[in-house]
Amino acid sequence: MKTVTIVIPFYNEESGLRDFYISLASTLKELPAFGFEMLFVNDGSSDNGLKLVEKLATKDPRVSYIDLSRNYGKEVAMTAGFDYAKGDAVIVIDADLQQPPAVIKEMIYYWQQGFDDVYAIRKERLGEKKTKIWFSKTYYRLLGKMTQEKVYPNAGDFRLLDRKVVDALSSMREQARYTKGLYGWVGFKKKAITYIAQPRKSGITKWSFSKLLKLAVNGLTAYTTVPLRVSTYMGVLVSFFGFIYMLIVLFQKISGLGDVSGYASLMIGILLLGGVQMISLGVIGEYLARMFMETKHRPLYFIEDYHTHDEKKKR
Repeated sequence: MKTVTIVIPFYNEESGLRDFYISLASTLKELPAFGFEMLFVNDGSSDNGLKLVEKLATKDPRVSYIDLSRNYGKEVAMTAGFDYAKGDAVIVIDADLQQPPAVIKEMIYYWQQGFDDVYAIRKERLGEKKTKIWFSKTYYRLLGKMTQEKVYPNAGDFRLLDRKVVDALSSMREQARYTKGLYGWVGFKKKAITYIAQPRKSGITKWSFSKLLKLAVNGLTAYTTVPLRVSTYMGVLVSFFGFIYMLIVLFQKISGLGDVSGYASLMIGILLLGGVQMISLGVIGEYLARMFMETKHRPLYFIEDYHTHDEKKKR
């Protein structure tokens, strides 16, 4: 019997965890030909979500959990799930019920057909603001033009990964993780399916604007070097116009055809050049910061507690 590990990273989702478990367990009943492990990854929650998972683990032998030592973010929480998953395949799903567990049946079907990465695309996003959807589409369109690898818009982390894909992802230990980019980078045989993203059943989203912005910057700097090239082009462009303007001023001075003095034009030139320099330094700084973090070779995470029904140990 093949086994499937379902990785569920969660952070302060106590209010909806029980409903999520009930929905997931109901779906798994319809797949008796497979063995399942539900691996909950607590990403440093401050509520009682972990206690609820511990109670579920005493009643259901399929439930395991990892308790991270602090809040590391979803990207690292998923990596911890990949590291400890035991199944022949791994499914990543959020605990907020925006991603319907029923889609798992279709994922497993295509996995059985030989696909290694079955990823779910949101054809509708119920309950989300139009501005957020627009920014998301624009960002992925921009990222797709910057990278050589294919970017999959509207495809998040809700997907089934064969064991060989999981092993490939686990082997990459960079600190500034952008897993959505790594899915495309590792390759393997992929299959897209669609689903309708549901509104949250309870609680509030943990993805604030600042966290989404940080994730977007990680995607641009960890997945492509185009921003460095753009800053170079900006410098060349500004230098070109500066040289043309210098020739115009020099001609006016020699010919006496115009007044070359002008505080306003001087300030505009200084501010424009200074702005381009600051932007370029900022982009370079982002890449240097990531290089600095990588050279430390720190572990991605630490675990407070890890539990399965055949092993339990403190770390």
